[in-house]
Amino acid sequence: MSLPDPDQILADPQWLAHRFDPSTGKVLFAHVPRSRHGEIAFLTEDHLGKDLKTHALPLAPPPAMAPVHFIFHSAFCCSTLLVRALDQQGVAMGLSEPTILNDIVGWRHRERPEGAAVVNTTRTALALLGRGFGANESVVIKPSNLLNPMAEVLMQLAPGSRAILLHAPLPVFIASIARKDMWGRLWVRDLLVKLLREGVVNLGIEGSELLKLTDLQVAAVGWLAQQALFAHMASTMPDRIRTLDSETLLQQPAAAVLAAARLFNLSINAPLADAIAAGPVFSRNSKTGEAFSADARTAERAQGVSLHHEEIDMVSQWAEVVAGNFNVPLHLPFPLIDSGLNS
Repeated sequence: MSLPDPDQILADPQWLAHRFDPSTGKVLFAHVPRSRHGEIAFLTEDHLGKDLKTHALPLAPPPAMAPVHFIFHSAFCCSTLLVRALDQQGVAMGLSEPTILNDIVGWRHRERPEGAAVVNTTRTALALLGRGFGANESVVIKPSNLLNPMAEVLMQLAPGSRAILLHAPLPVFIASIARKDMWGRLWVRDLLVKLLREGVVNLGIEGSELLKLTDLQVAAVGWLAQQALFAHMASTMPDRIRTLDSETLLQQPAAAVLAAARLFNLSINAPLADAIAAGPVFSRNSKTGEAFSADARTAERAQGVSLHHEEIDMVSQWAEVVAGNFNVPLHLPFPLIDSGLNS
């Protein structure tokens, strides 16, 4: 079988810009049809599978780029749900945590390349991810929350972009980590290590003091660091950014979808937003695809809280004190709903 033509790969968004290898300066493209995106939670090897058709090309910008927007999130806050809700053929393509952006973060942490090299690589990666799947379609990128320290840079490299900053309320986030047991607790420690490398944890807790924190305190510190980042972004780019919490999204799904569409200038009207909110996106688990009602979600949360309620309450109160001491808002400004952009 003949090798695919490089120009065709660059022009075809079904060839996902999947991985970046800084040692060779090449991008590994993986053939992922549009229909496949809706079947998986994240654009990682674990979810894409091993039988991908791939081809490596030197890092180079594509011939065209669609409008690009972002959903930045602080994890476990229904971000996969929201990007899937906006992924509508003829309207927008949603990309859930593309690995190529994580590769750039890893490269920065390992090798500390020059800033110009990082900026140029990131700009090209965004252009490759921003190849529209249709003539009038935008691209909505939901990066991993590892990209949050680079979120302002991403928006600067896509000048017409707008962003939703999505988070779970502090007690909800802490409870979510508690019920994930060991793997959730390991994850928040790994996240905190990466946030410390980025220099964005400015809460008066350093060195050996960090080792004295419980797992849920570590979770809270990571949440507070990201919340501080989001508050800064919202205050510096109020014309381009709106904020949303997971509970508002779940309680007002149609309003959230419609407001997001208006923020991103997507052709989703009120009847379509109602249909999306009543459809399979909001009635299935966004990670597994299994049926998952609002009642089931509430019951799952209640069970987790009942098992760990004392620790959750104590850590939530502790984190609120830390937030107050360092001026980290528990509620972000410029809410997506009733923000003026959705009127």
